[in-house]
Amino acid sequence: GPGQAGPVGVQAFSPGLSLQCRMECKDIAAETLYDVLHDIEYRKKWDTNVIETFDIGKLTVNSDVGYYAWKCPKPLKNRDVITLRSWLPMGADYIIMNYSVKHPKYPPRKDMVRAVSIQTGYLIQGRGVKSCSITYLAQVDPKGSLPKWVVNKSSQFLAPKAMKKMYKACLKYPDWKQKHNPHFKPWLFPEQSTLPTVALSELSIQHADSLENIDESSLSETKDDRGEGSDEDSVN
Repeated sequence: GPGQAGPVGVQAFSPGLSLQCRMECKDIAAETLYDVLHDIEYRKKWDTNVIETFDIGKLTVNSDVGYYAWKCPKPLKNRDVITLRSWLPMGADYIIMNYSVKHPKYPPRKDMVRAVSIQTGYLIQGRGVKSCSITYLAQVDPKGSLPKWVVNKSSQFLAPKAMKKMYKACLKYPDWKQKHNPHFKPWLFPEQSTLPTVALSELSIQHADSLENIDESSLSETKDDRGEGSDEDSVN
């Protein structure tokens, strides 16, 4: 029945794909990492998997709704997601949480598979002035029955690789930010936000079972490594 994994495909029924990743960040202040996770202009520079990302609107001073679309390894279809994100600075530590919502103006697109973030969280823990650790937890339903190689690759390869890329991006952020709207940080200073207010009543939780289930479980990996991004640095 549903929920059982076949010999090839891993059924992406709830709880879907669970990832946990932790990284010690030497030479990076907790607040820098926090800024990098929030700054979508910067994300467009360093995140080589991003196709498109934008903020849709704000709910409160510490929560908003955003859109993110990313490249998946061929021959899978690319994915996108709409999430409600909330954040909380707690002294030397920071928490960012998000989960999928439906927004009436952004229904699923024909050219993408709408994925579902059941719950994704970042915990940043300050370790003195110039050091921190980040723990990333994700429970995602990528929609569709995915082949085992994708699931394995995501957890063993893509997650650590993404972490490494983020670490490099953090090292370069203070210099980049100096040249790009240095004082604009609406996640720290809510009065700077120009986003329209979204009413909570406009949103509903995006449940995985209401989306089309696409079976990609028999697809095998192709050589084109689109979606992994190169290690060349795109930040300037």
